[in-house]
Amino acid sequence: MESISKRVEKLAISQTLAMSQKSRELKAQGNDVINLSVGEPDFKTPDFVKDAAKEAIDKNFTSYTPVPGYADLINAISKKLERENNLKYSSDQIVVSGGAKHSLANALLALLDDGDEVIVPAPYWVSYVELVKLAEGKSIVIPTTLEDNFKITPKQLEDAISPKTKVLMLCSPSNPTGSIYSREELSAIADVLEKYPNIYVLSDEIYEHINYIGNHESIAQCSNIADRVVIINGVSKGYAMTGWRIGYLAAPKWIAKACQKLQGQMTSGTCSIAQKAATAAISSDASYPKMMCKEFIKRRNLMVEELRKISGFKTNVPDGAFYIFADVSELFGKKFGDQVISDSADLAMYLIENAHVATVTGSAFGAPDYIRLSYAASEAELTEALKRIAKAIGNLV
Repeated sequence: MESISKRVEKLAISQTLAMSQKSRELKAQGNDVINLSVGEPDFKTPDFVKDAAKEAIDKNFTSYTPVPGYADLINAISKKLERENNLKYSSDQIVVSGGAKHSLANALLALLDDGDEVIVPAPYWVSYVELVKLAEGKSIVIPTTLEDNFKITPKQLEDAISPKTKVLMLCSPSNPTGSIYSREELSAIADVLEKYPNIYVLSDEIYEHINYIGNHESIAQCSNIADRVVIINGVSKGYAMTGWRIGYLAAPKWIAKACQKLQGQMTSGTCSIAQKAATAAISSDASYPKMMCKEFIKRRNLMVEELRKISGFKTNVPDGAFYIFADVSELFGKKFGDQVISDSADLAMYLIENAHVATVTGSAFGAPDYIRLSYAASEAELTEALKRIAKAIGNLV
């Protein structure tokens, strides 16, 4: 008899990965699908990073690695945090893992007990609430709106806090909205948390380098709660290294030690070659991410301008990341033949089947009135995708 565990049974399948799979299936059938569902830079890993990986192979870095990561990579991360973020972390406060998602899972599993509450502002990245489930916690979702630029207020945060609150999830720049919290906004959130010494912050900063409005700000820079912040970051987005699977966390020593203990039993240290590549990336002057950022700004502007011409789409101007999170609720109830667009999941399916453009339903991010469109694609692909979307929406009655 088939009988999987309850902890796995209650997990949802990632909607972003599911839509990517649907895109691949349609392409395999000969359809010209433009995939705007994937959260992956369309740039290639820089040559100097690939050269570091080749050198690592030639120098036989092919053995087991230390559980928290190679010393030179940890040192590079420590220097990066001080150089770019004005934050000081010693080597025993940093743990390298198989991607930022792995680092996030480590931190949640290390911090949460059964029934502990995690405050999750919505829209949220698809894996947050699922990983909280896996750690036997409970997500307390705070909804935000396009009009608020998808950011929570200090009052919303305080109203959501209970005696069971253990963690606040924070993502800036945000996936799926591209919103960025200012230093002042982060400070106001920190002032609320200062009153609750048993609450920790998991600060997902993986989109740090995809920022259109200035220097990246981390809530770890707020000294009144710095000893309760876990920074989650990696090289996937900023250096076009999604497949290399290198993420890291920087945390208070006792949390880092717990994560290292957990990782030692579950995966051990991550890939030796990828670590050497990541060392080269993190040690660089960040000119490559800046180059990507300039291109993403052009694409963002194109997306915002054209989507605002399409009836039923409402969008703000994202400050970072590479997503548009559009309110499409005005389209609910419209039809194409016998097909009714009841919600954003229906709209996403309609667009991939009729326009051959893949998007992701906002329900995957805790915001069912929206869809997410990635602009990590060429301007030519985006222009064609927008034409297809406009035509498909024009066919609804």
